[in-house]
Amino acid sequence: MNKAKRLEIFQRLSTAIPDPETELNYSSPFELLIAVILSAQSTDKGVNKATDKLYPVANTPQDIFDLGIDGLKEYIKTIGLFNTKGANIIKTCKMLVDLHNSEVPQTREELEALPGVGRKTANVVLNTAFGHPTMAVDTHIFRVSHRTKIAPGKNVLDVEKKLLKHVPKTFMIDAHHLLILHGRYTCIARKPRCGSCVIEDLCEFNKKAID
Repeated sequence: MNKAKRLEIFQRLSTAIPDPETELNYSSPFELLIAVILSAQSTDKGVNKATDKLYPVANTPQDIFDLGIDGLKEYIKTIGLFNTKGANIIKTCKMLVDLHNSEVPQTREELEALPGVGRKTANVVLNTAFGHPTMAVDTHIFRVSHRTKIAPGKNVLDVEKKLLKHVPKTFMIDAHHLLILHGRYTCIARKPRCGSCVIEDLCEFNKKAID
């Protein structure tokens, strides 16, 4: 895929999705961090149901730490892997209080040092909360990158590096959410909705592969 075609793809996606934002509910970098930790192998809708009850009660590192593991679990027990996620969140809150003055750090290294925070979570926080030109490759972005041939790669890190190299700079901040939302609602996993896709004529996907 050439540079001109990639540019046209992102221009069309940005027109079709004028407000490319996360569907997780949050009002601060810390709330986003916790929501993203909870979202692993869970739906945004399920996470929002939990955090909509949690955040009015506790939405700072100290507040959540003060809930304790058992108190926190009462709010997140409907989310998959809540035991592990809850333990990581309590440890992360303690580190934020002790090491970062209760503020979410803005470097990948510091974020990835927090329990429950891997490369993808760090990239989401850096991009969504702080406007850094990062690319968090989830299943949707991995699928869209491969199908369209925007940035095919053998693994998540490979796709991330190729997207950072090939996404037009104008769209670098929004590309993460443009691709996620396109993958979530149009280029879906089982049977993509090619007939209603705004980039169908630019896509290099072989439809016969899933027919």
